[in-house]
Amino acid sequence: MGSRPLAAVAVTATALSVPALGLAASRGSGGGGMGPSGQTSTQQGTGTVSASSNGITITTHASGFLNRQMAFTGSAGRAAAGQVVEIQRYGHATKDQWVNTARATVGSNGKFTAHWQADTPGGFAVRAIISGAHTASAWPMVKVIVYRMAIATIYGGPWGSTTACGEKLHRSTLGVANRTLPCGTKISIYYKGQTIVVPVIDRGPYANHADWDLTSATAKAMGMDGTETIGAVSLPQQP
Repeated sequence: MGSRPLAAVAVTATALSVPALGLAASRGSGGGGMGPSGQTSTQQGTGTVSASSNGITITTHASGFLNRQMAFTGSAGRAAAGQVVEIQRYGHATKDQWVNTARATVGSNGKFTAHWQADTPGGFAVRAIISGAHTASAWPMVKVIVYRMAIATIYGGPWGSTTACGEKLHRSTLGVANRTLPCGTKISIYYKGQTIVVPVIDRGPYANHADWDLTSATAKAMGMDGTETIGAVSLPQQP
């Protein structure tokens, strides 16, 4: 590996390009983004996100993991009892199309729970719609990230050297090394409930069967002090 200081990161961990369709205000914690000082900061990745629109509420965890189950809960009102709620997702991995992901029947109390065995990593917009209803309606939508688990190592120095991506490496440089992803690709990292988004700034790692090599500043921000298992996923470039 070489060195690298971080180019300013202005992408949040839930960054997605989604259609202007029913984006109800969601609440809860998502992923890492910019702090008040303009520096990249870690954020809680274990919180929930929720949105309400068109008489429906959807709630789920902001972070999921490949090959593990994600639950989507919500309510559609007692009048919708017996109707089917479709959980759909949208993102780069779905070729920017809404695809059916899970479904549930609304109970007599107006509530529903649907489950998805997450089989695709990436960032997604997720919405809940009443099956057979007009899809252009303002359905509630939240954003989630599905992480792939991987081994990560830590590196640093020599300070002032130049990375394979042309960055100068300093003690404060945030970024990761990867063997194949293009330089500048934004990577969302999950570790022990914290998330951060940093760019690919170098090549490697080439030891310890690792997939990622975090700069010492990135590792410090995440509370890592050695080789660890993390969640990681690349985020699509924004237009």
